[in-house]
Amino acid sequence: MRTVDLIQRKRASEELSPEEIAFLVNGYTAGEIPDYQMSAFLMAVCFTGMTDREVSAMTESMMNSGGMIDLSGIPGVKVDKHSTGGVGDKTSLISAPIAAAAGVVVPMMSGRALGHTGGTLDKLESIPGFRTDLTPEQFHSQLAEHGLAFIGQTDEVAPADKKMYALRDVTGTVDSIPLIASSIMSKKLAEGMDALVLDVKVGAGAFMKRQVDARRLAALMVGIGRRLDKKVQALITDMNQPLGYAIGNALEVMEVSQTLHNEGPEDLRRLSVELASRMIFLGKVTKTLEEARELAEKKLSDGSAYKKFKQVVELQGGNSQALEKFELLPNATGMREVTTSRAGFVSGINAEDIGRASTLMGAGRDRKEDAVDPAVGVILEVKMGEKVDAGAVLCRLYYTQESTLDEAAEMVEDAFKISGQKPDERALILEVVS
Repeated sequence: MRTVDLIQRKRASEELSPEEIAFLVNGYTAGEIPDYQMSAFLMAVCFTGMTDREVSAMTESMMNSGGMIDLSGIPGVKVDKHSTGGVGDKTSLISAPIAAAAGVVVPMMSGRALGHTGGTLDKLESIPGFRTDLTPEQFHSQLAEHGLAFIGQTDEVAPADKKMYALRDVTGTVDSIPLIASSIMSKKLAEGMDALVLDVKVGAGAFMKRQVDARRLAALMVGIGRRLDKKVQALITDMNQPLGYAIGNALEVMEVSQTLHNEGPEDLRRLSVELASRMIFLGKVTKTLEEARELAEKKLSDGSAYKKFKQVVELQGGNSQALEKFELLPNATGMREVTTSRAGFVSGINAEDIGRASTLMGAGRDRKEDAVDPAVGVILEVKMGEKVDAGAVLCRLYYTQESTLDEAAEMVEDAFKISGQKPDERALILEVVS
């Protein structure tokens, strides 16, 4: 078969067979299909979509493009958690320790920040000494003994996804729902998990702006898991305002520590507990979801989850004292307040603009090779629905260089909407897809 023929057929909205999908994935991974042809195929997918069968075939081919991590020798159900990306979303650092403290084996293969959304690996690496480059053997050993490990995607696991994602990043094909679904699921399946809890973000600060698209993405990933005999549940959650108050790597680690000490923001706590509850339930630690919620609450409130997180930080080379002595974390050299000239109610906080401003100051990256400044970011002082007086502080910007500060401050100020009427309260968890 010829690559150009498959591109033309996909451009014409024809369904490709599993064998044809495998030909494309394997050929590109091996370097036999050039970037320009794979770019054309990916763009064709963006315009014409894929059937569920094609997405499953793409996922399996990408999953099988490299080595598989075998966790079958570790007793218990292995449950991972994944977010599609948001602003201030640090739930993995809370829900994973809660679930692990409850007895679930949690293999966390996480990603890095890209664009306006944050990355779990960057947050963890703001803890001095923390290593995410575990070998598969170290990953397996830590999971077997301690039930939780954080790792980045290795060259051996789903190399097709790694290569294709880099291409999607520079060809404007990142936000294709079939390509997102196959990318996420191929990595998760290759890491040896048995079950997966997904947090599919929707709203201004998410890749999915419309709930109908978030539902389609969630259903696709749940369906892929079902066809491959994996248990998958997805929560569709609101990302029209940042989650919690902190945006920026070290700042978010501080908020994680506060939450694990039962002192964190209510929205962050609530979502983290719900995600952990579903991990506990899918891990078969409890018979019902309600029992799982009770156990998750207990493990958070009695300090077990914090102890588990602290243990994993130490196991992976991090300085656990930084979780309590925040001066040991990277700290900004300057701070600027952003205030409002109007009195009223906070009716909107555009999460994408807040994320973009943080990235502009160095908290994120526009390209994969960009460096990240772990110290910088934004701390919100208000959330949607709160009443403010003229001159009130809306947020504080923490920075280490002033070259982009004025632009970031203007972007953040524009992100806040003040109105005369209190807005309707927004639901945090919008749907469950399972």
